[in-house]
Amino acid sequence: MGELSNWTEYSRFLLSLLAVLDPFMAIPIFLGMCEHRSEADRRRFAKVISLTVFGVLVGVALAGEAVLRIMGTSLASFRIGGGLVLLLMAFAMLQAKPGDVRQTAAEADALDGIETIGVVPLAVPLLAGPGAISTVMISVQQGGLFHDALVIVIIGAVCAVVWLMLRLAVPVGRLMGTAGLNVANRLLGLLLAAIAVESMATGLKELFPVLAGG
Repeated sequence: MGELSNWTEYSRFLLSLLAVLDPFMAIPIFLGMCEHRSEADRRRFAKVISLTVFGVLVGVALAGEAVLRIMGTSLASFRIGGGLVLLLMAFAMLQAKPGDVRQTAAEADALDGIETIGVVPLAVPLLAGPGAISTVMISVQQGGLFHDALVIVIIGAVCAVVWLMLRLAVPVGRLMGTAGLNVANRLLGLLLAAIAVESMATGLKELFPVLAGG
């Protein structure tokens, strides 16, 4: 049976990826990046960012299983490690902060470099960072062609949401304000924390079957 064995699991993956990417966290950074730029530039940056995130995550989806096999890492171990990364991200989101797992201070400073604007560090690693990569790699394990195609479709849908949020960053930021964006971040952080704990629990049960009881 595949990793995402039913539609409930697919919807869970969609929500997980949306929470991990957290476009609400990217809005104030995007607005700061585009503060003195034209509307055409903002549209172009939103497109570049969303397409970069899509390309990175699809690449992970296509190569993730081979990478784990080469590394000799079990899916259970990766569940635990990936869950820990998501939990650290969730803690930062509950404080309405990007967190060092998502973006270090040095990477934040790189936003000042025009040559990297829109790709590093906003698209990678702020959006398509360790958490998103772990989520996708776990989702594609033990799946067939149809399963992998659905995973890619879900990645595309989430990236479309990211594009839309960035495209509408000015009115969304004005409407929600700092307080509203922080509340949205904390809600997604709470959801991500629950997903992280479940991922680690599943991994521990697979590594240590005695924990499953019975």
